[in-house]
Amino acid sequence: MALIHFNDKTFQEAAQKPGVMLVDFWATWCGPCRMIAPAIEQIAAEYEGKAVIGKVDVDQEGALAQQFGIMSIPCVVILKDGKEVARKVGAMPKFAYTDALDAAL
Repeated sequence: MALIHFNDKTFQEAAQKPGVMLVDFWATWCGPCRMIAPAIEQIAAEYEGKAVIGKVDVDQEGALAQQFGIMSIPCVVILKDGKEVARKVGAMPKFAYTDALDAAL
């Protein structure tokens, strides 16, 4: 269960479970989103069993993007026990995401 492509239902189910989640809010037309996609996929593989790693397409899941107040993408949100603990806006190196994940774990 490496990388999950969330819809509203699967996101709500995952967010209700205790633990840490990394959620990448992105869109297919977003160049910087495509740039960070390989790093997000690597993180999903490396953190399997430790954290839930997923993506939300803001064009298909507008209500979720609105719920989190996403204004710019890519936007990576770290949740712990369903509550936001970190947010990274814009394309960043992989360690920016893993450092935030490690801090939440």
